[in-house]
Amino acid sequence: MIHSYRELIVWQRSIELVLAVYKLTDLFPREEVYGLTSQMRRAAVSIPSNIAEGRFRGTKNDFLNFLRISYSSGAELETQVEIAKRLPKTSKLNYSEVDSLLEEVMKMLNKMIKNMYPNKLKS
Repeated sequence: MIHSYRELIVWQRSIELVLAVYKLTDLFPREEVYGLTSQMRRAAVSIPSNIAEGRFRGTKNDFLNFLRISYSSGAELETQVEIAKRLPKTSKLNYSEVDSLLEEVMKMLNKMIKNMYPNKLKS
């Protein structure tokens, strides 16, 4: 039985994702500090933060809701990464670590959400 959010592999991997996003966005041009850099970092940080908050809530429904919020933040980050890949000043950067971790975290969140309430979800 899981006693803490820290024991969840999805939380651990999402922390790694945050670190990878910070490392990547450190390479972005200075003019993006208050734009894409800030947005990507906030979306990435939101993923493990909501997993942790949801796990500490008292009910399965609360946890499910926060997992969905984490999943939504992941989709937001996916979009921001795609934009960064298309911008001239950031298109040549190496996105492989972020892409890989983000894909892994999104798959885990999706599976957790489906497994919690398989007959209530529309896919």
